[in-house]
Amino acid sequence: MDYALRIIDVIAPVLIISSIGYVYGRLRRPDMTWINLLSTDLLFPLLIYTAMASKDFDIREFLPLIAGGLLVMFGAGLIAWGVSRMLGCDPRAFVPPAMFCNAGNMGLPLTLLAFGQDTLSAAVALFLTSNLSQFTLGIRICAPHESARGILREPMLWALAGGIVSSLTGFTLPGWLASSTRLLGDAAIPLGLFSLGVGFAAFKVERWGAGFVGALLCPVARLAVAWPLAYFLPLSPTSQGILMLHAALPPAVFNYILAQRYRQEPGLVSAIVVAGNFVSIFFVPLTLYLSW
Repeated sequence: MDYALRIIDVIAPVLIISSIGYVYGRLRRPDMTWINLLSTDLLFPLLIYTAMASKDFDIREFLPLIAGGLLVMFGAGLIAWGVSRMLGCDPRAFVPPAMFCNAGNMGLPLTLLAFGQDTLSAAVALFLTSNLSQFTLGIRICAPHESARGILREPMLWALAGGIVSSLTGFTLPGWLASSTRLLGDAAIPLGLFSLGVGFAAFKVERWGAGFVGALLCPVARLAVAWPLAYFLPLSPTSQGILMLHAALPPAVFNYILAQRYRQEPGLVSAIVVAGNFVSIFFVPLTLYLSW
């Protein structure tokens, strides 16, 4: 019973805020373009940089966890590539959702709720790994001919690069400036969950059959790689649980945004993302139960 209550405490805020966003999206049909731009261009970059430039964040402490995140990502990508060939799906649409999970909108709040405020730095390290990979390798998968100049314009990349430099050099923001950027950055998590729900209300979903297979494959492939890695890598019990939770997360909504931007079967990708979030309702609590 205690485990069940803890899982409800972790999952409920995420589901409630996303559901409110979904209902609001169905009723009002808001244009979320500027809000999504605000989140990706300012709020999340500030959240990440502020966390990485804090005194208690040393990226070198999280190298085993980052290595685990990368291995889970590439391992799941290879499995998804093989399945996509079997199903006759375009790997450029089918593979990214298995590789790039929702480490921001869901990963950060779930980690904080499940393992405590002290684990924010570990969650940020995995978020860094996922986003840096998606904004570089992910774009390359969807659009092999995209110019490097276009990729380098992403504010998230600059925030990540600045955070890495600050962590390695020991540079920290002055208290008054860190408090200001933290206030703005903290808004990214609830606003991201709300936007996630609104986005679901506007998705145009096609190819449910292949989409459900892809949705089920995402946590299965990622957990199949993460499970042995959690015990093979030199990770603390808490870090093992964080890596496992990270592997169970649903596909990132940004997979759909990239598929739509580069015309890589957005109907299929939206089906994988939407179904993947429903599938995660089973896999995330199960993973939390096994991790505690």
